[in-house]
Order: sequence, then structure tokens, then C-alpha cells
Amino acid sequence: MTNTTTTNITAPVIEDRNAWRWGFTPQAEIWNGRLAMIGFLAAALIEIFSGQGFLHFWGIL
Repeated sequence: MTNTTTTNITAPVIEDRNAWRWGFTPQAEIWNGRLAMIGFLAAALIEIFSGQGFLHFWGIL
């Protein structure tokens, strides 16, 4: 006696993490983090190379 059962295996739906999506989505949070890292790096480089704080460099203070 042969006991054969078939199991349907479906591949998981993988969303593109680099897609630009609006709203509170994981993709939006990834882009938010990337842009924040670029902004922080830019502010740090301005302070290192100009010898002034970021707000002083732009003439705000």
C-alpha cells in the first residue's frame, strides 16, 4: 500500500525593498534611514572641513 500525499509549496512573495513606496511601509522606512545617514554624514563633513558647526556654517547662528 502506497501512502502518497501531495503538498503544494508556494514561493513567498518577496517585495522589492528598494521600491519607492509612500506611507508607513518598510520600504519608506528604509529610504528614510538612508537619507538620514546621508544627511548626518554631510553635517559631520561640513563640521570637519570648515571648523564650524553646521548652523554657523549656514549662517543660522
